[in-house]
Amino acid sequence: MSKNYLFPPEWHEQEWLWIGFPHLAEEWPGCLEAAQEQIATFASAVAESGQEVRLLVRDEANEARARSLVSSAVTLQRAIYGDVWLRDTGPLVLIGHDGRRTARRFGFNGWGGKYLMEGDREIGAELARCADLEVLTADWILEGGAIDTDGTGLVVTTGQCLLNPNRNPQLSREQIEDRLARDLGLTRVLWLGDGLVNDHTDGHVDNLARFVAAGVLALPRATGNNDPNATVYAHAKARAEAFGLELREVPSPGRIERDGRVEPASYMNFAITTRLVVVPTFGSPHDADGVAAIAALFPDRETVGLPADAVLAGGGGFHCASQQMPARR
Repeated sequence: MSKNYLFPPEWHEQEWLWIGFPHLAEEWPGCLEAAQEQIATFASAVAESGQEVRLLVRDEANEARARSLVSSAVTLQRAIYGDVWLRDTGPLVLIGHDGRRTARRFGFNGWGGKYLMEGDREIGAELARCADLEVLTADWILEGGAIDTDGTGLVVTTGQCLLNPNRNPQLSREQIEDRLARDLGLTRVLWLGDGLVNDHTDGHVDNLARFVAAGVLALPRATGNNDPNATVYAHAKARAEAFGLELREVPSPGRIERDGRVEPASYMNFAITTRLVVVPTFGSPHDADGVAAIAALFPDRETVGLPADAVLAGGGGFHCASQQMPARR
């Protein structure tokens, strides 16, 4: 299947962007309204840039709340979902050599059995069918935020996630590589080690390393003497250099805490859309430098930094909460 399809990079032109709108107070303790406002600002920014946005809402009350916050350019789509992290539960869309698009879905077990909610196993196929896409389901567990590709068949991931026994304990590293090639056409794998400290996804790579062009990988650089991820960044850089990639470094937010707990805050959780790159910010003194560094990587797009500290309190960022529909070639 994969030989006839391309898994396009995120900077490929997009037809629309799906975004999940928060609705569960228990997932956003004390900050649900703030998280809703931040996701709404993200959705509105992309829609106002000229790209279609389909914001998922859970029920009538959730839809009314979303409509009160977003631009009129945002389309609301009612659906049953639990978590908003559509990067992981939404469809991965491949493009055939004939221009046809096909949705690839994988097993989903709530990030290793930690957070499994109503609708999260079904929402990817539902979105794909609503878009009139054929849905092909693979026989193993994979979340979209666990991988990042440059569109040439090269993929970056972390061993902490893809080799975690809470995902596919029956599969070896070599078997996972075979499945990445078979199901997504990803034939060269850069294995990084651990992801960010306290990332409940078990180290998703979209919080650590992102391709910004073919063969060009962006990585964080530790900021301050107490950056909790300094060792993680150093190890990732060493592996990427040994692999032979061209690297670009982005300053990290430094140490970000909530209620005394280190948060997995990262500017690398930016969302690339057709005309706009949206970078999460956290009230860190390094926010401006982080946004500027990412803006320099995308001279053909506008880049904006938007507050995402409340979104992060629920476990993710703008990239985690979104999934793109690539345009036909």
